[in-house]
Amino acid sequence: MRISRSRSVLLAGAVAVTLSATALPAAFAAPSSTAVISEVYGGGGNSGATLTRDFVELANSGSAAYDLSGFSVQYLPGAPSAGSLWQVSALTGSVAPGGRYLVAQAAGTGGTVALPTPDATGTVAMSAASGTVALVSGTTPLTCRTAADCATDTRIVDLVGYGSAVVREGSGPVTGASATASVARAASLADTDDNAADLSAATPTPVNAAGETSGGGEGPGDPGNPTEPGTVRVHDIQGITRVSPLDGKAVTGVPGVVTAVRTTGSRGFWIQDTAPDADPRTGEGVFVYTGSTAPAVAVGDSVLVSGTVDEYYPSATTQSITEITSPRTTVLSSGNALPAPVVLDAAAVPAAYVPSAGGGSIDALPLEPSTYALDLYETLEGTRVQIADTRVTGATTAYDEIWVTVDPRQNPTRRGGTLYSSYTDQNTGRIKVMSLDTTRPFPVGNVGDVLSGTTTGVIDYASFGGYNLQATELGTLTDHHLRREVTRGQKGGELAVATYNVENLDALDDQAKFDTLAEGVAVNLSSPDIVSLEEIQDDNGAVSDGTVGSEATLKRFTDAIVAAGGPRYSWRYVAPQDGQDGGEPGGNIRNVFLFNPHRVSFVDRAGGDATTAVLAVPTKKGVTLSVSPGRINPASAAWDDSRKPLVGEFLFHGKPVFVIGNHFASKGGDQPLHGRYQEPSRSSETKRVQQAAEVNTFVKSLLAADKSARVVTLGDLNDFAFSPTMSALTAGKALKPLITTLPANEQYSYVYEGNSQTLDHILTSPGIRRFDYDVVHINAEFADQASDHDPQIVRIKVDGRR
Repeated sequence: MRISRSRSVLLAGAVAVTLSATALPAAFAAPSSTAVISEVYGGGGNSGATLTRDFVELANSGSAAYDLSGFSVQYLPGAPSAGSLWQVSALTGSVAPGGRYLVAQAAGTGGTVALPTPDATGTVAMSAASGTVALVSGTTPLTCRTAADCATDTRIVDLVGYGSAVVREGSGPVTGASATASVARAASLADTDDNAADLSAATPTPVNAAGETSGGGEGPGDPGNPTEPGTVRVHDIQGITRVSPLDGKAVTGVPGVVTAVRTTGSRGFWIQDTAPDADPRTGEGVFVYTGSTAPAVAVGDSVLVSGTVDEYYPSATTQSITEITSPRTTVLSSGNALPAPVVLDAAAVPAAYVPSAGGGSIDALPLEPSTYALDLYETLEGTRVQIADTRVTGATTAYDEIWVTVDPRQNPTRRGGTLYSSYTDQNTGRIKVMSLDTTRPFPVGNVGDVLSGTTTGVIDYASFGGYNLQATELGTLTDHHLRREVTRGQKGGELAVATYNVENLDALDDQAKFDTLAEGVAVNLSSPDIVSLEEIQDDNGAVSDGTVGSEATLKRFTDAIVAAGGPRYSWRYVAPQDGQDGGEPGGNIRNVFLFNPHRVSFVDRAGGDATTAVLAVPTKKGVTLSVSPGRINPASAAWDDSRKPLVGEFLFHGKPVFVIGNHFASKGGDQPLHGRYQEPSRSSETKRVQQAAEVNTFVKSLLAADKSARVVTLGDLNDFAFSPTMSALTAGKALKPLITTLPANEQYSYVYEGNSQTLDHILTSPGIRRFDYDVVHINAEFADQASDHDPQIVRIKVDGRR
């Protein structure tokens, strides 16, 4: 099993490891007198190599067996970057006294001699020249990146750094490793916790627990390239659950026809068995991962594939992709007919989305493809499928992806999307379409367009979006001419208040971004009296130099609004403390009020700053603010590393209106809808509920002083109308969410993974009795967008009459 956030291209190599009580400086632990890493080889299969695979060898000089249950061998590149991950190979069994234990790693394309039968098998492609191997008590990936940091990790039993490795024991790494040389410990297995002294370069000599040497476990000749099928078929590999029953096992001569080839990114090819079994739970297609090597096959080739079965997890919370790794492929013939594609349509996809595991993993649950959509997609993983005339529910992205639905009857929105209306009512027909044909431009589509004709390809899985169709034949796009909306202008007696997330706007952005966002305010929103902005950054954006002001950013933005035909807006904000409000590092994100001084007045009360809490002040005439603009309880832990709400007091026709601009904590860290944990955990929700409670408490303090106080609470709340966040915000009927006043098929302002949903909101207090509310769709449904959010506007009669 592999878990990785981004699959990287690694050098094929081999590592031999001996177990040691420590791989750290002697000050941290005594040298081992039992288990050590005895040999590391990363050149397997490289040009000039004899052995076909990398390996790590462990040895035990003690008088008792050394139990490896729950242990792992882990590998780190020699010069790790901040994003480098330790790669884990799990171990079982034990090392006999005086014995060896062989961990086979990735195979390359060269070499002629197989390893002896390994005692454990990993999939790590190690560098021949430089790297670090650790024997670890446990299978959780290490996080240390330096020798000093690793020295404090008590899970490390032994460690060997070779070549120019930064992480090593003692005075320096052992040198001399290459495509033809391993690094090995002396016959005495002495361990002084100094890699350079304890190991030296040598001819690779892998030995397994049975005492076999090279070639002993895989037979004579070239068993990696058989000419007759082996006993294992693709459906045996896929099995009846999400995890292969052969995970980690070597397979030989798996037959199939190549149905698709991927030459960029995670390179490899898909094969499908032309003689499927009768069990609908067992898939007939599988991905063959070739890593940095371009696939040497073509669509229509009949092949036999040997390698290691692996469940690759794109991240810790996603489902896995069943693969054959370190492959050796024999092409038997070419130009063969492909298996007929499975047709995916409304009749084929179940109405239920995924089984429940009470928040646990669904990996081991038997698949029920006729009951659950995600089970169906899992059984089709690696299989040819076909869709036809599918409606676009998520516009083309910058990564050449487009979301469609094969079930257009599911929760359609007024403009052609698919509405996400509850945690339990998932849209099962959504699927992301990508193209394996890099020679043709990808179609640019908006929500409501149709991917016409047939699109054929193979089902794959990714951390973003889950199951997707890797198209080998792409349909044509039919433009349904979706248009950006323009809301009506406010009447003389109406106060128009809007919210708009302008997506990390700062003075260093291109003028085109300013102009497009400005047109949204001046034209599409018809120049509201007040605009609450989210994601205004400091004037130099991500540059982290202590700058916190946004004057240049707001000057450019308001100038662009004037140029687009809008009014000359004034602005108010409270500058955050440097680095304390989350968002992009260095950006100092904040909420800002724009207002048209010819229509509405801002009540300035001095004293508001990043750390001062705004309070409701009762007066004989109602309620006022202690400071304006101000921030709600900025010292509360609810706002740690997060945007603080901005509160301002306005006068419209002589009457006070209180506006609260919000940008609650993001959904980062939540488990995906399509992930292996069901129901998915929404860990980020805890902070948003706390933030909502703070805002609710403040609104109630205004209403306690004046029950008729006119309060507009709005912004990017990063949560749904049916969420606990909204329940906390509206508790005690302090606020009314206006999104729920719209027809159901219009209740959205954001599109994510083909789901039209609502993260942005406007809420009003009971003192606002007459209003006209509108979500203005100008961004979220379009491939060409200035922000990923649609703005919203409410027009209110401050005196309660029309």
